[in-house]
Amino acid sequence: MNPPGPQHPPAPQQGPAATGTPSVPASPHPPAAFTVTSTTTTPIEAGAVAEILGSCLGSEASQYQAVIAVRAPAASSDTDGVVVAVDSAGQYVQCESKGRTGHSISLPPTFINDRLWGAGHLVEFFDSFNAPTGAGQVLSLGAGHYTADVAKVTISYGDDPTQYPAVMAGGAFAYTAAISTGPDANAFPPTPYVHAYNADGKEIYNQKTQPTAKDTHP
Repeated sequence: MNPPGPQHPPAPQQGPAATGTPSVPASPHPPAAFTVTSTTTTPIEAGAVAEILGSCLGSEASQYQAVIAVRAPAASSDTDGVVVAVDSAGQYVQCESKGRTGHSISLPPTFINDRLWGAGHLVEFFDSFNAPTGAGQVLSLGAGHYTADVAKVTISYGDDPTQYPAVMAGGAFAYTAAISTGPDANAFPPTPYVHAYNADGKEIYNQKTQPTAKDTHP
């Protein structure tokens, strides 16, 4: 089960918490077949957040407090941002936004809770997806939950080791990226990988090498 959530979660992370500046230097390896053009987020104002949660959750919206509410650096036909909210029991919901309207790819939206979760797990994954934003352009978006052992969450893409900071607040994290896949219309977008670090800066979880999110403590 998820650890209990805060009874009074902090105000939503308003961004820009993730920027196009990576947390590690670029790799000397050959360039990847894609380019992360931006990871910059911008805040979703409070009135819009309430409408996004209301249209996403219906009558249950009043039970949830947003902890992350940001617009992505690019927009697809139905997604331009993400809101992550939590109730008094520590149950999370993830709602994608388009303007002031929200929706969830999980049915019900609370389905994201307890996914890949168990004793000792450090990271729980919510919904993540890629959506086209134009010719050779893709929006990558995802979110999740982390335990108190985690002080920083970053995201890398494909075989490129460069890591970009996720937005973190209220026990949840979210990431968005505008990615160019080049002129090849059939090119696949890169897979995002979650990395978690403790307060000492030690990497304690790497999704690429530990895909089941099992305990990484010695």
